[in-house]
Amino acid sequence: MSKNCWSAFLIVTACATSAIAADRPNLIFMIADDCTYLDMEAYGGQAKTPHLNSLATEGLQFSRCFQTAPMCSPTRHNIYTGIYPVKSGAWPNHTCVYPGTKSIVHYLKAADYRVALSGKTHISPKASFPFEYDDEFKSADPFKANPYPAIDRMITESKAADTPFCVFACSNEPHSPYNKGDAAAYPPESLTLPPSWVDTPETRFQYSKYLAEITYFDAQCGALLKLLDKYGVADNTLVMAVSEQGSAFPFAKWTCFELGLTSGMIVRWPGRIKSASGTNALVEYCDVAPTFLEAAGLPVPTTMDGKSFLPVLLGQQAEHKTYTFGLHTTRGIINGSETYGVRSCGTKTHRYIRNLSPEVKFTNAVTRIGGDRADYWTSWQKKAQAGDKHAVAMTTKYQHRPAEELYDVAEDPHCLHNLIDDPKYAALRTELSSQLDGWMTSQGDQGHETEAIAHTRKAGYGKKKPKKNRKANSKQLK
Repeated sequence: MSKNCWSAFLIVTACATSAIAADRPNLIFMIADDCTYLDMEAYGGQAKTPHLNSLATEGLQFSRCFQTAPMCSPTRHNIYTGIYPVKSGAWPNHTCVYPGTKSIVHYLKAADYRVALSGKTHISPKASFPFEYDDEFKSADPFKANPYPAIDRMITESKAADTPFCVFACSNEPHSPYNKGDAAAYPPESLTLPPSWVDTPETRFQYSKYLAEITYFDAQCGALLKLLDKYGVADNTLVMAVSEQGSAFPFAKWTCFELGLTSGMIVRWPGRIKSASGTNALVEYCDVAPTFLEAAGLPVPTTMDGKSFLPVLLGQQAEHKTYTFGLHTTRGIINGSETYGVRSCGTKTHRYIRNLSPEVKFTNAVTRIGGDRADYWTSWQKKAQAGDKHAVAMTTKYQHRPAEELYDVAEDPHCLHNLIDDPKYAALRTELSSQLDGWMTSQGDQGHETEAIAHTRKAGYGKKKPKKNRKANSKQLK
């Protein structure tokens, strides 16, 4: 944004702020880490989520919410900037946005909001994300009396100063290793596994621990919601809770299959959002920042790709988007294939996937020896080698994919049946492929060429690390 445009934005913001200052809502955004939404009790899953269940009865539950990239870092950048990953520069993992990129923090701060990020970050550079930072939502025990003193202090100070606040509360659960929560509540032998998984003792053991971490995340959310009640600010606070991309188990995170891109989303705003309601409106994570800005009475910058879905929240319209988009790059991730770019376009009922390098074997942290700190992949391979047909089918499907895939995700959310060659879906295949081409062009995404430079978007790329002086260090140790 140019200097003149920024000045104009501030003037407009000041006018808008003075007009609606009396009822500007506080904003709370709670996000899990590597959580498949269908595993949450609020969405019919096996992981108990009593606080999120209650939140759903008090607000609006989305069934068709999506993120663009099924990895942590691009997902976080996407949320805060409202810009799709390739355009922002943050499409690989452990990455950064282009210099000068602004985030929701700049716009809310200009309107006198206090804006904090508590917990997991995974964003860069700091100049683009000038939050008030603390580590509490990731590290604190939610069962203690006062687990979030920094957030507590912020609410207290904001209330005393009669200024609104915005908190992005970012958990690290249920990201592996699975070591939080009570796994005893989920006996491995009692669990129902997704149909795309291979049933082994190792898989059930890790799934049990993973489900326990979802319940732990739910407790983190409950502790924060309790703070809002403690200070009497819940009625003027818009709360949004999301599950992030799918779990680190196969066919979710690191893929553009449906469970890699779909997210749970529950939103509460007392007196504004109808309680115990649901919607299948298509929304994306890049729409979060515009929605928060509009809820705060602020204009949405034209630099954002996202579009506010506030009218859906307020019951003024039932639909929001027709298509959602996804992308994934394995270059630079742990044990990632050097070249395995994926692009996707979806509707409410179908998902089209384009694998840019179908001749390449797909690998990531799960498929390495030891797995993603939760080794079960080896047990899948052993079962396949022993001749189990389902194990053979699933291990092959995960690592060897055709150039194009098409799934009826309403009937087949686990993407087991590829319909790409079914003549009945020829027109839909053409439509979604064309929409994907258009989106990639609008983002400056050149497919293979964009994948080839993914490593240059790493935070710190090109910066030489100082060589360690071993002799000097040795002397200091002596």
